[in-house]
Amino acid sequence: MTLTPWKIIDSRHPFPKFRMDNCELPNGKPYKAFVLEFDSWANILAITKNNEVVLVKQYRHGVQELSLELPGGVVDEGESPLEGAKRELMEETGYKAGQIIEVGKFYPNPAIQQNTLYCYLATDVEWAGEQDLDESEEIEVVLVPLDELVQMVQQGKLLHALNVAVIFQALVYLGRIQ
Repeated sequence: MTLTPWKIIDSRHPFPKFRMDNCELPNGKPYKAFVLEFDSWANILAITKNNEVVLVKQYRHGVQELSLELPGGVVDEGESPLEGAKRELMEETGYKAGQIIEVGKFYPNPAIQQNTLYCYLATDVEWAGEQDLDESEEIEVVLVPLDELVQMVQQGKLLHALNVAVIFQALVYLGRIQ
């Protein structure tokens, strides 16, 4: 069996970043596909010289709850994912990355989104200045021991699935997960 991509007959954008594609399936049948054209973003597992993980607590309107998460956000146009990760870390937390490495990338939801999540690990991070938050952001910085991070995920204290994926990639890179 050979898998075949769908043929796109035409596309339209009824709303910004929302695309509707009229497709033809490999069996010849028509199909309407919907794509959310989100920007790519970067998340960073940042570890201080004291082996503490820098987390952020903020309100997330989608679930209408406070959420404990890794720093991160949208990669701005013209910016590399690495630059975006460093910028978001500094803006959201006031911490500056020491050593930083890409530990993976994911498609957040490839069935309906076309964007990429870039995963970074930063070590030897240090506080370097005040937060520089967007108008909709109100963020509390939370430091937790690295040794407690997996337990926090298991206890449901970190519920953002993509953050858990970044944590997994970083801990594998560090040799803490086999």
